Amino acid sequence: MDDTRGRTTKDGIRIYQPGDFAGMHKAGALAADILDRIAPLVVPGVSTGELDAAIEAMVDEAHAVSATIGYKGYKHASCISLNHVVCHGIPGDKRVKDGDILNVDVTVIVDGWYGDTSRMYVAGKLSRKAERLIQVTHDALMKGIEAVKPGNTFGDIGHAIQAYVEAHRMSVVRDFCGHGLGRVFHAPPNVLHYGRAGSGPVLEEGMFFTIEPMVNLGRPETKVLSDDWTAVTRDKSLSAQFEHSIGVTSDGFDIFTLSPAGKFHPTWG
Repeated sequence: MDDTRGRTTKDGIRIYQPGDFAGMHKAGALAADILDRIAPLVVPGVSTGELDAAIEAMVDEAHAVSATIGYKGYKHASCISLNHVVCHGIPGDKRVKDGDILNVDVTVIVDGWYGDTSRMYVAGKLSRKAERLIQVTHDALMKGIEAVKPGNTFGDIGHAIQAYVEAHRMSVVRDFCGHGLGRVFHAPPNVLHYGRAGSGPVLEEGMFFTIEPMVNLGRPETKVLSDDWTAVTRDKSLSAQFEHSIGVTSDGFDIFTLSPAGKFHPTWG
């Protein structure tokens, strides 16, 4: 990492300085604003490729950089995951149908800082079961965030999410997790969305990471398709995800990717 102002814990987790929060807020605000602005475009008939093209144009307009274009050969400015796609859906010719739910995940680089966020969208009429899934997933993310404060552990975050989801008879995906970020896209730690309270590294002021639970209506198992990116539920059940980038403060947390227009949830705004 090219930022030498902070230190690194024994677990390899970078501790950032107070002044670094401003850079993360700027990057996070742009990513969140882009997701706000594409909300009106998510309608039956639009293709996922058209949504991605709009996102890429917004990144360019802001004189920012897409973190995903060129990342391990990936060619798009977003991941767009429909219905039973858990994550890493590749934008293309597929057209969104009435009642589809989709996660859109965007990461931008602004002045060297990474802003990473995703949220759910609904095209047309929202079914009751999809509405329940989206609500539980959103609330599970917030339960995880509420566990963020110095002295707690990453296991506390995962436990809060898992306990909430399973109480609603849904399942947490184990195969993917959140991650550290800052001046790099992915860094330690792995932020698991399940686990035992009190386990894992201890949270310290200045840690930056994402929390991004993926929740399935059915079983938690996933498989990756032959494109080596798209992950789907093995049982074809619906899946949902929300993601925020977080900084640990002296007494809690700071969310870098809050929606400027209050549209983080698809039924808000």
